[in-house]
Amino acid sequence: MSQVLRSAGSVAANYIEASENLGDKNLKYKIRICKKESKETKLWLKHLLIYDQTELEQERADLIQEGEELMRIFAAILRKLGS
Repeated sequence: MSQVLRSAGSVAANYIEASENLGDKNLKYKIRICKKESKETKLWLKHLLIYDQTELEQERADLIQEGEELMRIFAAILRKLGS
């Protein structure tokens, strides 16, 4: 569980840092990290044991979907930045 929290928190922290406008190189780097951490968060969510608890399974599926959407958003940002 702590790995999920770390990687998910890293997405947010790196996005905040990317938004500080410290130059194009830094922006691309931080967005790449956001994408990587989103992917890692999805991985950890898939490995959580929920023991057939329907409500938790739905929440986990929603979070995995959100991670996928974030990855796509970050990929689109990188394409627009020319990476």
